[in-house]
Amino acid sequence: MVNQNSKHKIALIGDCLANGGAEKVHALLSVYFHKMGFEVHNCIFVDWIQYEYSGSILNLGKVHQNSNPINRKITRYFKLQQFIKKNDFDAVIDFRIRTGLLQEMVISKFCYPKNTFYTVHSGILDFYFPKSSWFSTLIYQNKKVVTVSKAIQTAIVSKGFAKNVFQIYNPIDIQSIAFLKDEFDVSLEKYCMAVGRMNEDVKQFDQLIIAYSKSILPQKKIKLVLLGDGQNLSKYKALAAQLGLKDLVVFKGFVDNPFPYYQSALFTVISSKNEGFPNVILESFSVANPVISFDCFSGPNEIVVDQQNGLLVPNQDFDKLTEAMNLFIENNQLRAYCKQNTKTSLELFDIETIGKQWLELIKIK
Repeated sequence: MVNQNSKHKIALIGDCLANGGAEKVHALLSVYFHKMGFEVHNCIFVDWIQYEYSGSILNLGKVHQNSNPINRKITRYFKLQQFIKKNDFDAVIDFRIRTGLLQEMVISKFCYPKNTFYTVHSGILDFYFPKSSWFSTLIYQNKKVVTVSKAIQTAIVSKGFAKNVFQIYNPIDIQSIAFLKDEFDVSLEKYCMAVGRMNEDVKQFDQLIIAYSKSILPQKKIKLVLLGDGQNLSKYKALAAQLGLKDLVVFKGFVDNPFPYYQSALFTVISSKNEGFPNVILESFSVANPVISFDCFSGPNEIVVDQQNGLLVPNQDFDKLTEAMNLFIENNQLRAYCKQNTKTSLELFDIETIGKQWLELIKIK
C-alpha cells in the first residue's frame, strides 16, 4: 500500500557503502531518489562508508561491535525489524549478499514487507540463493528479484530460484563524472589499468600481472596501474617484484575518484572469473576509455561489442588476453576507433534512465 505521507519513503539496505559495485549503486540510487523528492533511509550492516549518499542512515555496524556474534546478530535483526516497521516504507530495496539460509528466511518472512526488491549483483548465485530451489522460493516468495544483467536473470529463472525476476542495469552518473574526471592530474605517462577489490581471487589480478608480463607493454615502458585494496595486495606486489616488474606495475590502493585515472589510461582490462554487470566498464566508457574484457559470465558482452568499443576475449584464455593487450598497442587506429564509440554506448545506463526504470518497477510516481 502506498504511504500517505507527503513524501514517499524508501529504504535501501546494504552491506556497507564502500569498495564495491553493489555498494556504489546503492549510494547512487539514494542520491537519485532523494533528488526526486523521496524520503530516503539507508541501512548498512558493516560500519564502512566511502561513497557519497543521500538520506538518513541506520548503521547497524556500530551496534554491539564487541559482543559475541550470536548476540550481535540477534540485536541487529531486531533493530532492522523495528526500523522497517516504524517507517512503513513504500518500497525496500536490498543490495546485500545473502548467504545465511536461516537468517534470510527470518528476514524475508518476519521483517521485510511484500514491496521488497532483492537485487542480485554477481554472477555467483551462491551469494544470493540456497542451492535448493525449494528453499529459495521460501525466501523470495511474494518478493521481487532485480538482476543487473540479462544473463543472470535467465540463470535465476532457469534454476527456479525465484518467480518474479526483473532486470535493470547498473546506473552511472554521467553529469557528475564530467566534473570528477578533471579533479586532479595523474602523474603517470602511458599505462593501462584494472580496478577492483583484492580480498578474493575473482578479479584474478595475479593472472593479469602474468599476462601483462608476457605482453609487449613492459618493453615499451607502458605500465599497468591497479586501483583497489584488500588482503591479497601484498601477494600481488610480491608477484610483480618476482617478475621484475616492480617499477612497471603500479599499485594505487583504493581511490575515491578513479575517473582521472580512467581518462588518462590507454585502456582498461577486466580479467575476472565472473562478474555481475561491471561498473568498471561503464566508468571507463564515460571518459572514452576502451575496455579489454573476458567474455565471462555475466555482463561484459551486454555492453562491450568486440572491435567496436573494446575487445572481448574468449573466457579465461589468458594467452588471448595478452594478445588483446598487444593488439591495442600495435593497432592505434583500432584503439582510437573503439575509443570514439565508448560514450555512445552509455545512453542506456545514465542514472536518469535507470532511475526511471526503478520508479516504474516499484510503482512510485
